[in-house]
Amino acid sequence: MPKWSNGRNKQEDRETEEVTFSSSKFMGFSMDHPYPSFLSLKSLAAFYSCLWNAFEMLETSCIQTNVISPSDVVTGDLPANFLWNSLCLLSLFIITAPIKPVVDSKMSTASVDLMQNDSVNNGDCVNNGECDNDYDFSKLGDKPKHLNMERQRSFDERSLVEASPRHTPWAENGQRHIDLDSIFSPSRRSSFNTPRSICSFEPHPMFAEAWESLRKTMVYFRGQPVGTIAALDNSDEKLNYDQVFVRDFIPSALAFLMNGEPEIVKNFLLKTLRLQSWEKKIDRFQLGEGVMPASFKVLHDPVRNTETLMADFGESAIGRVAPVDSGFWWIILLRAYTKSTGDTSLAEMPDCQKGMRLILALCLSEGFDTFPTLLCADGCSMIDRRMGVYGYPIEIQALFFMALRCALVLIKQDAQGKELVERIVKRLHALSFHMRSYFWLDLKQLNDIYRYKTEEYSHTAVNKFNVIPDSLPEWVFDFMPTYGGYFIGNVGPSNMDFRWFCLGNCIAILSSLATPEQSTAIMDLIESRWEELVGDMPVKVCYPAIESHDWKIITGCDPKNTRWSYHNGGSWPVLLWLLTAACIKVGRPQIARRAIEVAELRLAKDGWPEYYDGKSGRYIGKQARKHQTWSVAGYLVAKMMLEDPSHLGMIALEEDKQMKSIVKRSSSWTF
Repeated sequence: MPKWSNGRNKQEDRETEEVTFSSSKFMGFSMDHPYPSFLSLKSLAAFYSCLWNAFEMLETSCIQTNVISPSDVVTGDLPANFLWNSLCLLSLFIITAPIKPVVDSKMSTASVDLMQNDSVNNGDCVNNGECDNDYDFSKLGDKPKHLNMERQRSFDERSLVEASPRHTPWAENGQRHIDLDSIFSPSRRSSFNTPRSICSFEPHPMFAEAWESLRKTMVYFRGQPVGTIAALDNSDEKLNYDQVFVRDFIPSALAFLMNGEPEIVKNFLLKTLRLQSWEKKIDRFQLGEGVMPASFKVLHDPVRNTETLMADFGESAIGRVAPVDSGFWWIILLRAYTKSTGDTSLAEMPDCQKGMRLILALCLSEGFDTFPTLLCADGCSMIDRRMGVYGYPIEIQALFFMALRCALVLIKQDAQGKELVERIVKRLHALSFHMRSYFWLDLKQLNDIYRYKTEEYSHTAVNKFNVIPDSLPEWVFDFMPTYGGYFIGNVGPSNMDFRWFCLGNCIAILSSLATPEQSTAIMDLIESRWEELVGDMPVKVCYPAIESHDWKIITGCDPKNTRWSYHNGGSWPVLLWLLTAACIKVGRPQIARRAIEVAELRLAKDGWPEYYDGKSGRYIGKQARKHQTWSVAGYLVAKMMLEDPSHLGMIALEEDKQMKSIVKRSSSWTF
């Protein structure tokens, strides 16, 4: 029986389940061998055990949908429709009786896993290395007639990761424990021509179209692929959409890694590393040595028949702001490449080691800050225009935390590396405590802030940031569900930005900046506020939009960031891959599947727009570019991650047990 998700209303979750049988695998059996030569007693026992479980599932479903009552089961007074369904189920098993079971030795009568198509390879052993000759795994790599059991329900069904060969036992807190550090997916090609997916009987037609579109955006430098342009923009006003952006390339890079094509990712990492060493000046001011470019472009000289790279470090950007997130994404991608390919030689190169040290030197430098968070200017990340995210935005803090954790694995433990590692560990401990304590908002914390006293002095102050309760926006009281929570947008002196930002919260989950309980609460919030955060097109970059007088003051009357448009509450399909990864990590893949289905209704038909406008994301953005590369790549990564959840290991990190014990709310935050 599936576990009810924490904090969910059981009555709401007891909805009619629509179960579609369309596969050769059901209840752990493979129908790829219709007529084996013999069946052992153990095979028959496993077969009838699964048959009994099938009847139990049917009985439970009928009870939940009020077809029968528990008393009917006790008395044996069962209605005709239940008996008819039982007869049909029995007929199905009789027809397919001469089959070989593909059953995990850990399978019990209380719990039967749906086996992933290619989750077990020939020769693999289960149950601590003991192999049972009665179990034939040799055909699991073949393309089966796939069975799809799409359950329209909101409770916490078993994670897709559990269907992978690397599923692990439940943790003490009831969360599925995924050993992400041990996950290794070396170039297992997920070809778009013959994909095997646990989510669908056949690949969606737009999946092949997406791969075709992505390959058209590839950029070559001296014969080698080095990235993908921002958009296949055929308009006269291309702006900088014909350049390779560091942040934009991340979903493209992950798609290529998942498809067994690491060359373009390696070339990208090396070329951007080379650009980092360039002298960087804006007017007469020289930028830090570790700054990574926001983007670069390949210039062709037809006269000399040469190619050169031209980088933008912010001097050409709107607002002239250097990209803080580029360096973090570079480190995260280096770790993803290493995890995917198993090739550590790239990260161990002296140039890569130096590049990481230069990036971290900018972030770990001492200053006047009293917080471990990173002080940033407006427009230094994905939200690259004035949107009131200056100070300590959640997106940068979450990426900062994740980059530090990735660097901790990649930095060599030599003379220089040991000192840097010590600084990283100290910062991680301080940053995790600060973020989990002061950026986290749930119903209890909201109520506490609502009752704050102001103008408190001394170290015993409860209202440490002197937040004025009257500054709480009215919308947040209705937006906050009974069960759920999220990391707010910004925290600083007398300032709390209560807006929801998707990227920061998803990265917080993937990096384990969020505790398991906080990660679950974020997922509960998304489910509870589906219409607001997903609506007609996933996912809102932030919620809610800034309107009226606030829009004029905060954005400077930005015509592109009007309410419910672009960065001001717009819906960005690229965020689909981050949502999917976070859902899988938390063990709630059904949320991601639902969001993907929403996107598939329109995304390709609309020409892969950059973003959507409107309160529910119903309209293509008024200035959105079509054929936006990261909209295409974000969809591909989301689909392939659901197909093979082991890919999650590239982009997700386990919780650091050393930090877990110290992360408790300060006693000064309780009354």
